[in-house]
Amino acid sequence: MTPGAERIASAERRAAMEAASPLGAVPFRSIGPTVMSGRVADIEGKPGDPTTFYVAYASGGLWVTHSAGTRFEPLFDEEASMTLGDIAVDWRDPEGDGPTIWAGTGESNSSRSSYAGTGLYKSTDGGATWTHIGLGDSHHIGRIRLHPNDPQTAWVASVGPLYSDGGERGIFVTRDGGATWEHTLDPGLPDTGAIDLVVDPADPNTLYAATWTRSRRAWDFREAGPGSAIYRSTDAGASWSRVTVEGSGFPTGADVGRIGLAVSAATPGVVWATVDNQSRRPSEEEDPEEMLTRDDLRTMSREAFLEQSEEAINAFLDANNFPYSYTAETILEDVRENRLEPIALVEFLEDANRQLFDTPVVGAEVYRSEDGGATWTRTHEGNLDDLVYSYGYYFGQLRVAPDDADRLYLMGVPLIGSSDGGATWETIDEAHVHVDHHDLWIDPEMPDRLLSGNDGGVNISYDDARSWQKANTPAVGQFYTVQVDNAEPYNVYGGLQDNGVWKGPHTYEPSPGWRAEGEYPYERLMGGDGMQVQVDPRDGTVYTGFQFGNYVRIPNGEGRASRITPQHELGERPLRYNWQTPIHLSAHLPDVLYFGSNKVHRSLDRGASWETLSGDLTLGGESGDVPYGTLTSLHESPLEFGLLAVGSDDGKVWVSEDDGRTWQDRSAGLPGPLWVSRVELSAHDRDRLLVSLNGYRWDHMDAYVYLSEDLGRTWRAIGADLPAEPVNVAKEDPANPDVLYVGTDGGLYVSLDRGDSFHPMRGQRAEGDEAEMPNVPVHDVVVHAGERDLLVGTHGRSLWLADVEHVQALSPARLAAPLDVFAPDTLRHSTRWGSRGYAWGEVFAPEVAIAYTTAEAGDVTFRVTNDKGIEYATWTDEAAPGLNYTTWDYAVARAFGEDHEPGEDDGRYYLQPGEYQLVVTTAGGDRQSVALVLTPGPEPRSRARKKMP
Repeated sequence: MTPGAERIASAERRAAMEAASPLGAVPFRSIGPTVMSGRVADIEGKPGDPTTFYVAYASGGLWVTHSAGTRFEPLFDEEASMTLGDIAVDWRDPEGDGPTIWAGTGESNSSRSSYAGTGLYKSTDGGATWTHIGLGDSHHIGRIRLHPNDPQTAWVASVGPLYSDGGERGIFVTRDGGATWEHTLDPGLPDTGAIDLVVDPADPNTLYAATWTRSRRAWDFREAGPGSAIYRSTDAGASWSRVTVEGSGFPTGADVGRIGLAVSAATPGVVWATVDNQSRRPSEEEDPEEMLTRDDLRTMSREAFLEQSEEAINAFLDANNFPYSYTAETILEDVRENRLEPIALVEFLEDANRQLFDTPVVGAEVYRSEDGGATWTRTHEGNLDDLVYSYGYYFGQLRVAPDDADRLYLMGVPLIGSSDGGATWETIDEAHVHVDHHDLWIDPEMPDRLLSGNDGGVNISYDDARSWQKANTPAVGQFYTVQVDNAEPYNVYGGLQDNGVWKGPHTYEPSPGWRAEGEYPYERLMGGDGMQVQVDPRDGTVYTGFQFGNYVRIPNGEGRASRITPQHELGERPLRYNWQTPIHLSAHLPDVLYFGSNKVHRSLDRGASWETLSGDLTLGGESGDVPYGTLTSLHESPLEFGLLAVGSDDGKVWVSEDDGRTWQDRSAGLPGPLWVSRVELSAHDRDRLLVSLNGYRWDHMDAYVYLSEDLGRTWRAIGADLPAEPVNVAKEDPANPDVLYVGTDGGLYVSLDRGDSFHPMRGQRAEGDEAEMPNVPVHDVVVHAGERDLLVGTHGRSLWLADVEHVQALSPARLAAPLDVFAPDTLRHSTRWGSRGYAWGEVFAPEVAIAYTTAEAGDVTFRVTNDKGIEYATWTDEAAPGLNYTTWDYAVARAFGEDHEPGEDDGRYYLQPGEYQLVVTTAGGDRQSVALVLTPGPEPRSRARKKMP
C-alpha cells in the first residue's frame, strides 16, 4: 500500500509539474454528455432552502447549486484527489463567506472503481478554498457527523483501504476543528473499518457506529465478516461498546455485511439499521420428480446418466440456458461414446476460478432498536427480494423521516419506501429515475423535499417521492472508454459505468436547447456498464457491449443488435472474461474482429463465427468470486496484419508475429504481477511496443509505463517523472512517433520525447471559460487522425476534446528555440463582422488563434503589417515557456481606405481581405514574421433589415 503522505506529496509534485508544463496553454473543451450522469456518493441540502444543495460524486468532485439544480459549480477540482465518500456541512456562517464544509475523500461503496482518497479536507468559505486536515491513510471515508452545538467537534467513520489491509480504520474524533484527531474506536481487525455513524438527535453525547469487515482483491471480494457490528457511545465518542452481540436479535458472525444506520427526530432514542445479510437462504423444497440438478451431475456415473430420460436432460439444458446446439440426444451420444463425462454439464456452467452457489443470499434486512441497541427486532417478515441481490455492499443506506418514524426509505437497485415502520415496502422511484441508489437527503424543515443520489446522478422530489425531476447538468459521466468514427462531422463513442454506451457528435456543446427540440444530440446504443467500442470505417457498424464480455454487433450503428461473444464448447471450462473485455477491429481487414477472454479469439465474418488463436495466456486465475486470469488489452499492429499483442490482469504480455498461430511470452523485465492496462503496437515502427501497468487493485499507486523497440524482448521504463498515480492508458500519437499520451488516476500527461519526460496537459493555462479539464481519472484516449483532435475519456467528468495539431509538431528542440510562430489559419472575410443577426443577438466577431513557442517567460508583441510596412494592429501577450496561444479579433484601429466601413452594430473596423505579415517579437528582442492571409468573402448583403420595435 502506498502511504498517504507519499500520495499527497505526489499531488504536490503534480501541481509543480503543471505550473512548469510547456503544454498548459492547450485548451480543452468538455463535449458532454450530460443527460446522464455519474455515481453520486452523497448529497447535503440546506434545510428550508430548496435552491441550495451540495452533491459529492464518487469520482466527479464536489458541486454546489444555488438554483435548485438548474446550474452547478464545481468546488473541489484542484485537490489531491477528487473522489469523495461523504461530506458534512455546517450551515452556520458567522463570517458571511459561506458555510463550513467537511469533505471525506475516497468513495466507500467498494466498487471496482471506488478510488482511494487522501483523507479529510475542510473549507470555511463555502468551498472556495480547502485545507487538508488529516487521515491521509483512511482511503475511504464512510461518514462525517458534526456536533449540532459545537462547530469544533466532528466524528469520522473511516472504512479504510479497499485492496489491502491496515490503514486508518474506525471512528476518529476531533474537538479542535480538525487540527488533531483521536482514534476512539478501533475494530481491531486489519480488514475492518467503520462505514456509518449517527448522532442521537436529542442527545449529541449518544452516537451509534457501524463497522464493516470487507476485503477486495483483483480476484475476490469478501463483503462480510465477524467484525461487522454496531457500537454505541454515551460520552460523545470518547469510548464505545459493541451492542450487536449474540442474543441481541441482530445478525452476528461471518455472514454480516455492510450496515447502515438511521435515527429520527420524531423518536429520539430509537435507532434503525439495515444489514447486508450474506447468509445463504435455505434451499427450497424440491419436487421428487424435478429435473436434474448440478449437484446430481457432480457425482453421477456414466451408466446412471445414460439411464436418464431425454426429457429430464433437455429440461436441465433449458433451465441453465445451454445453447440450442446442445440436445439430450447429442449429449447422450457423446457420453455413450466416452467423449463426455456427466460432470462436463456442470463444468460448462461454472467458472474455473470460483465456486458458485445455487442458493441466493438473504440480502437486505431492516432492524429497529428502542433500548439503545441492546435488543433488535426485524421490521419485516419475508425477504426484501430484488433489492440488493448479492451485492448489498454497494448500498447500505437507510433513512427515516424527521417527522414520522413510520416513514422509512431504503436504498438498493430500486429506491423503496415504507409507511408502516418497515413492515411492508413499495417502490417509490419512477421510470426516469436511475437505478442503484446511494444517498437520500430529507429536508428536516420540509420533509416532503427529497434529494436522491444514484448511479445516474441527482433526482429531486417535492412531494415525498410521488414524482421526481432530474438535476443532471454537470458533465460527470464515468467513462471507461472512448472511440471515434470517420463520419463528417465525426462522432464520439464511449462506454460508461452503469450508463451504457453512447454516441454523439464531437461538435456537441452543452445547451438546454435540445429540450425544445425534443432530441438530445447524443444517443444511447445500449445499457448496462458500457465497455469498449470499435467502429467499421466502411459502414459505421458498431461492435460494443457491457461487462464481462457481453458484446454485440450493431449494423450501421443503428440496426438490431446481434450477440457476438465467443462461446466455449461442451467439455471445456467457461472462458474467463474481464469486466472490461478487450476487442479490436483490424485496420487492415475490417471484417476481422479480435476478442479477448483468457484466450484470443478471431472472427473473419464480423463476429458471426469464431476461431480460437491461443491457449490460456494468463497464469490460470485465482480462487475467488471475481473473474481473474483474463485478458485486459488486445491490439493488432497498424503496420502488419496478424502482428498481435495482448496483456492480462495478472501481469502477462504476449506477442504473436504469425496471425496468432504461436505466441511468445514477453513479460520478463516487467514488474508484476500487476494489471496490464494497455498494450499498443506502434503505427510508426513495426517492432515498437508500448505497455502500461496498474497497481490500483493492490493499493499500489506508482506509475508504470514501458517501451520496447524489439517487440518486448527487452524493455525500457519510461515516465520516471510521472507522479505516483496508477496508469490506465498509454498511447502513441498517430502523426508524431515521439508524442505519447498517458492517462492516470490523476489526469493526462504528454511526452514529446518518446517517454524521457512527461508534461501535464489539461488546459491549466488556457484562456476562456471551461477550457480547463480537472485532475480527474483518465481511463482512455484516442486521437482522430484526420482532424488532429485528442479525445479524452474520464472516469468522473465525461468526455473532453483538445486540438493537438500544434502538439504533434512540437519537439524538445523546437521548445528550446527563443521563438517559433505557427502560421495562423486562413480566414474568410465576412460583411457580418461587427453586426447582430437581430436586435437582441450577440455581435458577430471573428477570432483567430495564433500558436507560438517561447523559451523564456515575458511579454510578446504582435504586429499586423502589409508589405509596405503599414501597421494595422498591435497587441501584447504574456507568454510562459512552452506552447502559447493568443487570439485576435481582426479589429484594426481605424479605416484604411474610403470604402472601409465599420461594423454595423459595434462601430469597429475590421481588417480587409488581403495578404499581411504577422510580426512577433519577444521581450528579449527575438523576432519572427509569418504570413497572415484573409480571403474575400461573399458579396456584401444589403444593410437594410427589419429592426424590432
